[in-house]
Formats: sequence, structure tokens, C-alpha cells
Amino acid sequence: MPTKDEIRNFSLMIDELAVKLKCTRMDAILHHCKETGLEVEVASTLISTALKSRIKEEAQELNLIKKTSRLPL
Repeated sequence: MPTKDEIRNFSLMIDELAVKLKCTRMDAILHHCKETGLEVEVASTLISTALKSRIKEEAQELNLIKKTSRLPL
């Protein structure tokens, strides 16, 4: 089971990699796994709740999943 520090560091690294590569966070995770040899199943345990919600938002924007209702702010 990963520690909170490992989860936080992984999320920060994925955010930075997504900006650097100009890609989605999901693509950044897959790129990181390919480059480091990290198993996707292991990477899935490192995804924080905040990162999960950002991935979901990106998927909705790209019409990969159905959009959920949002209250106007």
C-alpha cells in the first residue's frame, strides 16, 4: 500500500508531465509507465482523489465519458 507522500509525489509528477508533454493526465500516466517500466496496475494505486477528478474532467471534455450535471458557479 503506497504512503500519502508517494501518492502526493506521483500526482505532482503526473501534473508536471502532462504540462510538459502538453497531453492529458491519463496519457501522462501511460507515458510514465512506459518510460519507467511501472505496471499500470501499480500506478492505479498511486492515483489520488484529486488526480482522479481531474482525469474525469478531461475525459468529459474529450467526450470519452458522459458529462455529469454541474451547478453553475
